[in-house]
Amino acid sequence: MNAPIDLRQAVRNLNSLPALPVIAQKLLALKLDSEEGEREMMLLIAQDPIISAKIIGLGNSPLLGAARHISTVRDAAMLLGLTRVKSVATGIAVMSLVSKPIGRFDPQELWMHSMGVAFAMLPVVRAMPAKNRPQDDLIFLSGMLHDIGYLALAHLDTQRSDDLHTRLVIEPDKLAIEIERELLEVTHDELGAELAAHWNLPSEIVTVIRHHHTPDVPEAAEGQPLVRIINVTEKLLPPLGLREFVGNYVSPEEWAALGIDPERAEEITEQAVEQANQAAQFYNSFN
Repeated sequence: MNAPIDLRQAVRNLNSLPALPVIAQKLLALKLDSEEGEREMMLLIAQDPIISAKIIGLGNSPLLGAARHISTVRDAAMLLGLTRVKSVATGIAVMSLVSKPIGRFDPQELWMHSMGVAFAMLPVVRAMPAKNRPQDDLIFLSGMLHDIGYLALAHLDTQRSDDLHTRLVIEPDKLAIEIERELLEVTHDELGAELAAHWNLPSEIVTVIRHHHTPDVPEAAEGQPLVRIINVTEKLLPPLGLREFVGNYVSPEEWAALGIDPERAEEITEQAVEQANQAAQFYNSFN
């Protein structure tokens, strides 16, 4: 039998990692502080019929409650906001990297989970003091990409990825990150951060991906408050797509760290679950 792949070494071999789609690279490089940047983004999205259709579909979904029918990407951008369209389009472009299962890893489950988390973060963010809220584009981009380490694992070592997803199914009440630490020398948050760094994503996003399961370590500081927002949001949601158990209790101290009154926990949870379910319905309508 072949010796197991050294994941820690493999992830440093940049040629072994999937490349960031060209359209995602171009979107990330765009500055939206001018009419020229806005025009370039519209042209980029218009060149990709799948991204265009999904952005328009999102504009018409119950998630956003549009008062009229959205028929163009520009209309959707007026409703969503330019920065949000940019980050959602980037996330959709990254989703296109893998469309078919790799062993037991099903990318559709990952993307449904990621989109659900991205939208479920909104009620949490809205409950925070305005001065503490992260930027809109970073909220969506971090939500869409926080678990890309599962994709990297399946790409680098399908056998151990299969072993992990089997264990996640048969031990649904055990923290997923603990199962990973038993099976792997590098967990999905570390793998995802290496992939994000390879893609030259913003360092804040790399930090969020690396520490969304360890928000209290000093190294997570650069990614705050996004690190904690994702950590809290995942605990509010029932299983969605991925079978990744992260715990289901948010302590008063965790709410307070975001500047949120813990007595609002039930209200925020209901809103987050509703947002996640609507995001899943939207996702399913395109798959």
